Amino acid sequence: MAYRVIDKETYYRKDVFRRFSEDCKCSLSMTARIDVTDLVAWSKRTGTKFYLNFLYLLSRVMNAREDYRMDYFYKTGELVVYDVIHPTHYAFHPETETCTPVYSTYMADYDAFYRGAAADLARAKADPVYIPEATQLPNRFDASYIPWLSYDALHLELPDGYLYFAPIVNWGAYQEEGGRLKMPVSVRMNHAVADGYLVAKVFRLLEQEMEAFLRDRAGENGPCT
Repeated sequence: MAYRVIDKETYYRKDVFRRFSEDCKCSLSMTARIDVTDLVAWSKRTGTKFYLNFLYLLSRVMNAREDYRMDYFYKTGELVVYDVIHPTHYAFHPETETCTPVYSTYMADYDAFYRGAAADLARAKADPVYIPEATQLPNRFDASYIPWLSYDALHLELPDGYLYFAPIVNWGAYQEEGGRLKMPVSVRMNHAVADGYLVAKVFRLLEQEMEAFLRDRAGENGPCT
């Protein structure tokens, strides 16, 4: 869990940070529909899971900027940025209608990440026990799939007085719109470390990562076993 302490006096968002960590503690969330037509097609062609492919791309985006890897240490009053953050996602158990948190290690190598996250998910699905540790590790972000609905908006509320900086990303079912497959994605971040630009940037980066991924792996057949 490597991290760097940020000097609040030289932090490029220091005035905004002070405003929204002291005077007006709040968060902001945004929902947009992104085009996943080509990623769905590639997933089907390669026999890979769209869910894990999207989770990989999302993990790349969450690690692309320091703004998405921030944390606040209450005991010391330190603002920090982690070297890397990892996804906590969820295994759904239809028989009990409950979820098990799954902590997966982010790796830039797609094959390694896919194999690891798939194994993590399989273990969680085989044992429907809630594991709170998966949601309490500091250098993580929350990634939650809502496959039962292609929604238009989603709001997740946390206590405004709590400086919770880990990004929370949800996405729903994709559906056809104008001949393309569009999927709702929601991003929630604390306003002390992010504004509308930085939240909107998540969607632009997702589109860029998806395009680059499909271009680079156009002739491949999915993760190596």
